[in-house]
Amino acid sequence: MLKEAFQFIYTWRTYQERFLKDFQDHIADDHLHVVAPPGSGKTVLGLEMMRRVDKCTLVLAPTITIRNQWEERMFECFIEQEKCTIPLSRNIKKPAHITFATYQSLHAFAKNEMEGDMERMLNFFAQAGIKNIVLDEAHHLKNEWWKPLFALKELPECTITALTATPPYDSDQAEIAKYFQLCGPIDIEISVPELVKEGNLCAHQDYIYFSKPDAAQIEYILDYRVKAKAVIDELVENSEFGSFIINLPVYKTPGKHLEIIYQDPSFYIASLVYLNARGYKIPKVKIDLLGVDLTQEKLPTFNQEWAEKLLQPLLVDGREDYYEDEEVLATVEKTLRKVGAFDKKRVNFKGEQQLYKSLAQSPNKLKSIREIIDFESAQMGSDLRAVILTDYVRKEFIDTPIEALDTINKLGVIPIFHHLRYSLEQHPDRWQGKDKLEKLAVLTGTIIIVHKALVAQITETSDSDDFTHDALGDTAFVIIRPREKVKSQMVSLMTALFTDGHIEVLLGTAALLGEGWDAPAINTLVLASYVSSFVMSNQMRGRAIRVQPSNPDKVASIWHLACIDPTIDGGGEDVAKLTRRFDAFCGVSLEGTPFIENGAERFALPTTILEKDVLNSKMCTLAGNRGAIQQRWEQAIGTGKLLVRELKLDFKPKGKPLQKKSVYYKDAVKYGILQLGALLTITVPEIIINNAGAYFSRGMSFFIYAVLGTAAMVLAPKTYKTLVLYLKYGRVDKLVYKMGQVVLKSLREQYYITTQLEALKLGVEYLPNGAVSCFLTGATAKEEILFVKCMEELLTPIDNARYMIEQSGWWQRKFGFANYYPLPELFAGNKKDALLFFNFWGIYISENARLTFTRTREGRKRLLKARFHYLNTKGGFKTKTSAIWR
Repeated sequence: MLKEAFQFIYTWRTYQERFLKDFQDHIADDHLHVVAPPGSGKTVLGLEMMRRVDKCTLVLAPTITIRNQWEERMFECFIEQEKCTIPLSRNIKKPAHITFATYQSLHAFAKNEMEGDMERMLNFFAQAGIKNIVLDEAHHLKNEWWKPLFALKELPECTITALTATPPYDSDQAEIAKYFQLCGPIDIEISVPELVKEGNLCAHQDYIYFSKPDAAQIEYILDYRVKAKAVIDELVENSEFGSFIINLPVYKTPGKHLEIIYQDPSFYIASLVYLNARGYKIPKVKIDLLGVDLTQEKLPTFNQEWAEKLLQPLLVDGREDYYEDEEVLATVEKTLRKVGAFDKKRVNFKGEQQLYKSLAQSPNKLKSIREIIDFESAQMGSDLRAVILTDYVRKEFIDTPIEALDTINKLGVIPIFHHLRYSLEQHPDRWQGKDKLEKLAVLTGTIIIVHKALVAQITETSDSDDFTHDALGDTAFVIIRPREKVKSQMVSLMTALFTDGHIEVLLGTAALLGEGWDAPAINTLVLASYVSSFVMSNQMRGRAIRVQPSNPDKVASIWHLACIDPTIDGGGEDVAKLTRRFDAFCGVSLEGTPFIENGAERFALPTTILEKDVLNSKMCTLAGNRGAIQQRWEQAIGTGKLLVRELKLDFKPKGKPLQKKSVYYKDAVKYGILQLGALLTITVPEIIINNAGAYFSRGMSFFIYAVLGTAAMVLAPKTYKTLVLYLKYGRVDKLVYKMGQVVLKSLREQYYITTQLEALKLGVEYLPNGAVSCFLTGATAKEEILFVKCMEELLTPIDNARYMIEQSGWWQRKFGFANYYPLPELFAGNKKDALLFFNFWGIYISENARLTFTRTREGRKRLLKARFHYLNTKGGFKTKTSAIWR
């Protein structure tokens, strides 16, 4: 019915055409899963998929605005509304051939109309003939929505079509697994560079604007760290608690509690670490359970991490087992609560939540926003179209006068509004003209504020009966109060005023404007949100990078805010959380040779001290040249064809941009030797020449000893590092390449990868910063992602693997350098799959390895040894998945 009823009337974009060309292959598993950034035309592609599936369809969207866009796009791109003969519905209680609804309405329908009976709901939609479920912006699936959606998946002959900008990779593993179970594997992942290349998204750049906490916040942070350290010291000195640990059954008679120890060894190890810190001599028999020789490996230092591992099971997980010692535990708990190290049933000495909340809501971010808008207004003049998105309205500050600005201590729409209003009134020169005051406005779901000069504009396009307005104190602004029936129309009206330049700086909430809002005129976006997930950050960012047909040269600037914790290297939790969010999207590097990659490495931030003024000056200098951003995109896009998933090992950004060198299978140890050679031929001679006079004046013998001593001093660290690297892993890049072969051949053998081997290329790249990257090209998106996932699982330090491989040659055993590798989850489900993987390991890496099933007593013991090895030595590779344009 749908195939004949409407047809796409425009030309398909390149990525859409590529996906539709292989449509039959994609739909073979009754799942269609498309990942593409905001502004890429997912809705139009979804309509075409719906047409080709040609079944009675239920479209589910996260908001009414996005729900309505489906119908609007259908009439814009496929068929004229007057000619449409397809039965349509927006009422989930009365399904038609195509029903447009929201996830909330489905949840309410299942809960209220169907009284929570999923079987009854399933029968209702089956009788309505629904056989195709479209999940738009599928990353939005909240906990309460899973049940009805999984129920709908059981509809006879059902196809699931999922569209999203960002899969919820920042959720926990169970949530991610549930997401892919519902939506199926990704069929195609469209990247931002592809769309910029095609002209479907504009050139853009992210910037980070830094602030510092005020004196009171710094004092609070320092005070917390001192108190947390004092609690650890106090715990070590607590003889009553020490006696309690000694008398724990798991420590007193470990041989009788092996299953408990093997199931969660970190608690047992933590008890040993604690007692060792108290100076207690631990009997050898208790150490032997770890399977290690303490002549080679020492117990770690008792620190915050080990205190958490020790106290969490005692105070929370197994509290009821120690009721006879409740007084001891209650005393410890009380001490932790005093410093904020115990909250919401979690022991946490790092204080991320307390400190992050303090920094994330820092009032100094208000000043940052004002400085950004001052700067962008000076750069853009009347062409400025800036949007500032934050989490909360903060109506309690609505009546704050200018002289009381310093009393505002929270981030929100109204606090930002007052700060910008003050900047405009006091410094009109910064904003390129006195009339700029009229260009500031607020648009949220609960409050709309405009300059009184705009009331006439609003009245021209809206009936005066549709809204009322009241003066905002003694300011030049008014509060607009639209009637309920025209609230959505008011959003459209304000958007039009913004697009036409009557409003140049628009403040709003992420909830209203962060997703589904279409305003291509945006050329400056300030993200003042601190509660949003990776997914929501990407959605908000997507508002700015849409192309504007009337402005083909549009370049967008996206500003992110971070408050530096000056008491810790790297800037602290607020900076760390922000940089983690960059994993959700890719962009072009700020400086140096242009490259396109996800993550924060492209910012080349220092890893130690962050100098606010230096960094902000640098960001503004770069942001001031928008034309250069366009050129950098063009240059970077020309270096590749696709965004390739890769795994980086020993990922250590050095704080400066690095030009990648393709040196496939290059010997990592040889690189270390070359560095040693440089030291011998350059550094050592330079030191000797500069000090030759002093050396010779003490005699020839002293000169010889001095030369040898200088060489040893300079070379020792490099020599040791290179030697350890070689003894432990051999040639790292070649080892990674061989591991890649094992994973690739195993996936091919099990038909998880079906692309012909001749079309596949396994790449290993040795990077100048000491990292080794591994990637697969020529595969489909889902195959590429699966390969990287398996490689990451293989190289992750041992935790609770079902099967593991123990690899050690003569040198490794001699120096205690055994390596342990967990089998990827796909091959750890049963013995047959595990042996298949291990067989390829023997072919490509070494037959001198051991496969261990860890669910036996002996296996648990070996697993404990492996886990202690990594806990104590911090061994293994540090891994990071990345996406890079190649």
